[in-house]
Amino acid sequence: MQTNLADFIRDTAEGQEADAILRKCVHCGFCTATCPTYQLLGDELDGPRGRIYLIKQVLEGAPATAKTQLHLDRCLTCRSCETTCPSGVHYSRLLDIGRAEVEKQVSRAPADAITRVALRSVVPFKDVFGSLLKLGQLVRPLLPAVLKQKVQPHAANAKPWPQHNHPRKMLVLEGCAQPSLSPATNAAAARVLDRLGITLLRAPDVRGAGCCGALSFHLNAQGEALDFMRRNIDAWWPHLEAGAERIIITASGCGVMVQDYGHALQHDAAYAGKAKHVSALACDISDVIAAELPKLKALLTPPASRLTNKRIAFHPPCTLQHGLKKKGVVEALLIELGFELTPVADAHLCCGSAGTYSILQPELAMQLRTNKIAALEHGAPTEIVTANIGCQSHLQGATATRVRHWIELVNDCLKAP
Repeated sequence: MQTNLADFIRDTAEGQEADAILRKCVHCGFCTATCPTYQLLGDELDGPRGRIYLIKQVLEGAPATAKTQLHLDRCLTCRSCETTCPSGVHYSRLLDIGRAEVEKQVSRAPADAITRVALRSVVPFKDVFGSLLKLGQLVRPLLPAVLKQKVQPHAANAKPWPQHNHPRKMLVLEGCAQPSLSPATNAAAARVLDRLGITLLRAPDVRGAGCCGALSFHLNAQGEALDFMRRNIDAWWPHLEAGAERIIITASGCGVMVQDYGHALQHDAAYAGKAKHVSALACDISDVIAAELPKLKALLTPPASRLTNKRIAFHPPCTLQHGLKKKGVVEALLIELGFELTPVADAHLCCGSAGTYSILQPELAMQLRTNKIAALEHGAPTEIVTANIGCQSHLQGATATRVRHWIELVNDCLKAP
């Protein structure tokens, strides 16, 4: 694609990056075949190719409009198009650049602006979020339908965090919403790793670590997001210097963000090197389980006694399969560990959660969720497992079938020590 970026951005780091991405696009349109919003709406401007043209026009000097903003807002940033693209177009990064520029030019309606500020003021701060969640659970019958589905009556209790102090240590990003929405997830990861001889250090042991920054970043408060990243790096650094092997992330949405710290902070002289190192050490919990698989299999109760009659539907979050490029990885692990997985049609398509998308674009999000639940429940699973807290909460709001993180399922099947 030929480009002629405007003077205001041509010689900036963002402009040079956008120009390189735009020039890779060959207009083939393969991306539209796997774009969830294009499939729902059938509008070229609600597919990756159309949005690329909109961003290109803005970066070449055409004024952004409310219509431009609408079509960019409707993108889930699921990155399915990146998996499909034969030319390697880094669409999600171009979208970040385009959205930031449009945000400068187009004022939002007051209600939309307030909602976005409220989300940034609540969700990244786990104590605030946790308190409001408890309040929401108390008044749940009075909440609007969209919020009622988000606020589940209660979360599964976490089993005790293991107290062993193994020579091998890894850090965990405890996150912001997950400790309240699903406290059992990281506790289960810690218990599984403990049995593998690995101590998992959680957020209370790592002062200051919290939100990964993804929520702020994707709501165009990118400076705020960088501050979250710096705080996490500062909190983790002493433990990395002391020999912590990896930074484990059980929410794939956060995993994509942490693995991008090196890119996001590459122009920050004080943090560029540390951020690059953190990104290199960050990994999804599935990476560690895969590396320790033979040892873990020996610790599991034989399938004939505990895993029989458990039919599992696995929902692979977009951030896992398209962002972290781990398509099929968790499914293969679960099968190897003895679980029976039901077939799930169109597993590459987004469930509609997409961070704050289900709140900001509820109509499209609900359509996508309805389709996803139908696909997941088609094989009559005993339960549904996933790898991202946002997807877990979003899906649970539409089904009576239990939805949880897959590491909890694995933890349940460990032999007694």
